Amino acid sequence: LWARLTSGTVEIFRAGKRVACHRRAAPGDTGATTLNDHRPASHRRYAETTPSQLRERAARIGPATAILIDVILRDRPHPEQGFRSCLGILRLSRSYGPERLEAACDRALAINTRTMASVKSILINRLDGRRPNQSPEAPPITHANIRGAKFFH
Repeated sequence: LWARLTSGTVEIFRAGKRVACHRRAAPGDTGATTLNDHRPASHRRYAETTPSQLRERAARIGPATAILIDVILRDRPHPEQGFRSCLGILRLSRSYGPERLEAACDRALAINTRTMASVKSILINRLDGRRPNQSPEAPPITHANIRGAKFFH
């Protein structure tokens, strides 16, 4: 292989014939320049998915699932980075049913976890039927060595 680099393109040649040509990212450009045809089939599938499609599928399952999917997509620098996790969570409805998945997503939100592995663990351990333990509010501790919020400007 032989590569020709210019300020605007990257070209790859094999035996004198051009086999690939890509737009070259400018310095400081953080966008992707990969052509969809050059991606593996599994990556192309994700490229065809949109955040709105994931949100719609989650909303059909229930409000907690919709919120969890939305949180996952919002927390990533690029929503596409959360696609795999979101698709995994939505796929759990096939094995466990939409009602249990909705309950598991509700529990995941309550315990502040946002991963497919955590939602799956909730389902496997049948924790989706129970609310997490809430520790009772304890009265504030009064002690001579406790300075309080006013001490810190």
